[in-house]
Amino acid sequence: MRKLLAYPLTCIYFLFFGLCLLIFHPIQWLCFNGFGYNAHRKSADLLQFCLMRCINCLGNWHTLINPYKLSTSQPLIIVSNHQSMADIPPIMWYFRKHHVKFVSKKELGKGIPSVSYSLLKGGSALIDRKNPRQAIVAIKKFANYIESTNRAAVIFPEGTRSRDGKPKPFQTKGLETLIKYIPSAMIVPLTINNSWKTLRYGKFPMGTGNHITFTVHKPIRAKDFSSTDKLLLHLESTIKNSVKI
Repeated sequence: MRKLLAYPLTCIYFLFFGLCLLIFHPIQWLCFNGFGYNAHRKSADLLQFCLMRCINCLGNWHTLINPYKLSTSQPLIIVSNHQSMADIPPIMWYFRKHHVKFVSKKELGKGIPSVSYSLLKGGSALIDRKNPRQAIVAIKKFANYIESTNRAAVIFPEGTRSRDGKPKPFQTKGLETLIKYIPSAMIVPLTINNSWKTLRYGKFPMGTGNHITFTVHKPIRAKDFSSTDKLLLHLESTIKNSVKI
């Protein structure tokens, strides 16, 4: 019955999702070119809020669990597992006061209304996963930008999303680079649960009736660990141990 209901709800979701992307693309262009970075950021934040409401059309809803106060006077490195593209809007919305930027694959930088423009103009890093040298150079530049502006970098060390919720092994080279070149950062482990269920039937129909949670774990600093390896192990175990399948 749930899957049967998912068909009409998915059609409604795709309609509103597509409209959001098409409507906000010229809005972002106007904000960026006419009023600058801050106006563009606010338009991008509003887009994420609307995309979250689109997910609600499927009977899915979000909850952020964060008992910690995060200062905007220092940069953040948000390290998270990755389950679906539905992970992105809530992270951008819930952490919007930190000016969230992503380490994303370069393919997302073209051809997607609103999304590609936001990545290109908003300060995110676009990397070629087939070209490690380019990726590291791009991440270094991105890290310097985050360090100098006290903004937030989001990275998914799994490299690609988990289609069944089970965490993939962390690929840590990019994360190590961020940690090295953003020395003043507070590192925030984040666990996402149930986002993968939005794609449990594939791309059509979408999964319905899921409670998607974002759990913030205790923020840490690199200097609190005797070695980078111990820090990476702590991050991976903390995030993965809270994943519920």
